[in-house]
Amino acid sequence: MKKLFTFLVWPVIIGLIASIGIMFVDPKLVGLTPISRAKLWHTLFPRMGQTSYSYAVKIATPAVVNISTSTAIKRDTNRVQIPPFLQGQKSNVATSLGSGVIVHPNGFILTNNHVIKGAQRITVSLRDGREIGAKVVGVDPETDLAVLKIKLNHLPYIHLADSSKGEIGDVVLAIGDPFGLGQTVTMGIISATGRNDLQLNTYEDFIQTDAAINVGNSGGALVNAYGDLIGISTLLFSRGGGNEGIGFAIPSNMARFVMDSIIKYGYVIRGWLGIESQPMDRVLTATYNIKPNTGILISGVYEGGPADKAGLLRGDILTGIDGDPTSNGRKVMNYVAQVPPGKMVTLNVLRNGKAININVQVGQRPNIVN
Repeated sequence: MKKLFTFLVWPVIIGLIASIGIMFVDPKLVGLTPISRAKLWHTLFPRMGQTSYSYAVKIATPAVVNISTSTAIKRDTNRVQIPPFLQGQKSNVATSLGSGVIVHPNGFILTNNHVIKGAQRITVSLRDGREIGAKVVGVDPETDLAVLKIKLNHLPYIHLADSSKGEIGDVVLAIGDPFGLGQTVTMGIISATGRNDLQLNTYEDFIQTDAAINVGNSGGALVNAYGDLIGISTLLFSRGGGNEGIGFAIPSNMARFVMDSIIKYGYVIRGWLGIESQPMDRVLTATYNIKPNTGILISGVYEGGPADKAGLLRGDILTGIDGDPTSNGRKVMNYVAQVPPGKMVTLNVLRNGKAININVQVGQRPNIVN
C-alpha cells in the first residue's frame, strides 16, 4: 500500500512543480497574463517582494491622460492703459495642465475638480498620441472630483481596485504629467490611510503616500503593484513647493461612488442624518464617565432632519452605526454619505449612561453647488 501511495503521489508533485515553473518562465503557455502571473506570485510567495513593476506600468499608463485647459481672463481696463489698437481685445487666455484617468471603455475620465474648474476648453491627450476635446459630465467640489467624457474608439481603461484593502506599507505607483514634462511614474508606499483632518474638502478620506506627487500630477493615477487604480492623486504637502514625501490621493472607493452618481444623476446624491458632532476629548470623557474613543458627542440636531424625526437628542453619544463602533465624526459623515437615501440604519447611542438603539431613515443631503 505504501509503495502504491509513493508511486501515485510523486508524479503528481513533480507535475505541480513543473506547472508552476512553466507559469513563471512562459505564462502564455498556460493562459496567464503578466499581471495575473504577478498576482499568482504574490499569493504563493506573499513575503517575497517584486524586483520590477514594469507589468503594472504597462497595464496602467495607457489609461492615464494629460489634461490641458484654457480659460479667458478679463483684463482690468481701469488699472491698465491699453493702446487704441488693442482696445477691442478684452481678454487673455490662461492655460493649465493636469492629469486624468480613463476608467471606462465608453470614455469616462476621472480627474480633480480643481484641474478643470472654470475651464472653457478642455483637451485630453492620450499616451498613444491621440488628442480630443472633452465634455464635463459633472463635478463634485466637496471631494474635488470631476468626471469628463471623450468620444474615441478602442480606448484603454484602468480597473478600479477596492481601496479599503490597501494597507500601510503596500507599494504604490503615481502616474501623471508633472510640470508638463510628459508621462512620469514614481514609486512609494502607502504611508497612511483615512486621513480626514486636512480641512481641504467637505468629504476627506485620503490615502497618504511618499510616491512623488508634483504639480501636474493632480488627477492622475495612484495604482497598486498590479496596475489597478487605488486612488486619484490630488495634492502634495510642501512648505517649499517641492515634493517632501507627503502626497495625498482620493481613494478609489470614494471616486467610484462619486463617479457612478454623477454619471447617473449629473450630480452626487448623498445620504444625510442632519447632525453635528464633536470628538470626545479627555474633559468630555471624564464628564460623561466613559472610556476614551467610545464615540462622538452629538452637539447639534437639525430640526426636521432624519435624526430629529427619529428622536436623536443633542447631548447623546453616538457609539456606532449598525453595530460598527465609531469615534470619528468625519468617518461617520463619509459612511452615511454613501448610504442610499430612504434606507434604514440603526444608531447605537449612549443616553444618560444607558445604551439604546435608534432607527433612522436616511435622508438626502441638500445639494450644494459651488
